[in-house]
Amino acid sequence: MSLQVDALRGALEPLVPVYPWIVFGAGVLLGWRFHRLQPILALVLLLAAERTLATFADAGAAPADRAVTAAVALLLPLDLAVLAWHSERSLRAGAGRLTLALLLIQPLAVVLVRQPELESLARALDAGRAGGPGLRGAALTQPELLAFGAALALASARFALRQTLIQSGFLWALLAAFLAVGAGTGLAATVYLTTGGLVLVLALVETSHHMAYDDELTGLPGRRAFEDALLRLGGQFAIAMLDIDHFKRFNDEHGHDAGDQLLRMVGATLTRTEGGGRAFRYGGEEFAILFPGRSAVDALPHLEALRRAIEATGFTLRGRDRPTQKPKRPVAAGPRRKLSVTVSIGVAESDGGEADPREVVKAADRALYRAKGAGRNRVVCAG
Repeated sequence: MSLQVDALRGALEPLVPVYPWIVFGAGVLLGWRFHRLQPILALVLLLAAERTLATFADAGAAPADRAVTAAVALLLPLDLAVLAWHSERSLRAGAGRLTLALLLIQPLAVVLVRQPELESLARALDAGRAGGPGLRGAALTQPELLAFGAALALASARFALRQTLIQSGFLWALLAAFLAVGAGTGLAATVYLTTGGLVLVLALVETSHHMAYDDELTGLPGRRAFEDALLRLGGQFAIAMLDIDHFKRFNDEHGHDAGDQLLRMVGATLTRTEGGGRAFRYGGEEFAILFPGRSAVDALPHLEALRRAIEATGFTLRGRDRPTQKPKRPVAAGPRRKLSVTVSIGVAESDGGEADPREVVKAADRALYRAKGAGRNRVVCAG
């Protein structure tokens, strides 16, 4: 391992005492702040494994101490894989409480393997490691390799079903755990496991940022991202406010699920905004589009193109008896209703000086209301 090179060890050793506490402490605090139990439990597991390996990985001589390392190598990957398959909701349900109970009794099991009465079990756990019977020269025993293989398969399957940053972080944490156990030194275990924890912390931060700044329904940046973007505007710029016509009536007649589908369709169309425009979900059925460095006249043809594209697309209303999964064979469907969908747009621009972007938003909003008052399905410029 590269961490066993003397020069690198000398550079890392002064940092090792504080590295785990900074990473795991910050990670647990962030997880608590964002109410994310899953990464908190994973970080606590990694810290417990790091402290255990830092204490016993260099012992080498005593079978009981090597058995502790073996117990960590068997339990840690499986624990991480089980946590990866949980969700925040399931961790607070019956299955989650069972998982927490199993995690809490594991430290007792690790302590017990060091007792003289269980020396035979300790030798069995360590059998097959370097210097022992079986796979001579191997860093990990066959059961440990099987545990890591099963855990990686489970975590990979979970990631394939739910490709999130947290699930990706679990895969990296498993890889770090594999390197830590295979390294055979306390320093390497600390560096690898803490780095795995750092990946989880970064995934937690990025996930929380995504939840705060992106709109999950439409995939567009959300209201907070829009407010931040306003702060970066200066000089010449145009702002458009877009509203789906008669959206409340649509929701009342066809249900909120159909309303969500409509919002997704409009959001997908707005991602194709040209002319340097960037779309945001402002709230409800209202969207905002920023055109930095553009005037309202520059933005008008692109806004008109969006209005026409949404009107031409229409909206196909899905039947209430539509199956949740796609059938293997196509099923003849009855006539589908295709509804006309239109939007109204108001646009305003700065004066090229020190205009307050929020005042431009208000002007665009007033233009939007004029578009609605004039019959909807049109673009109106402020002024």
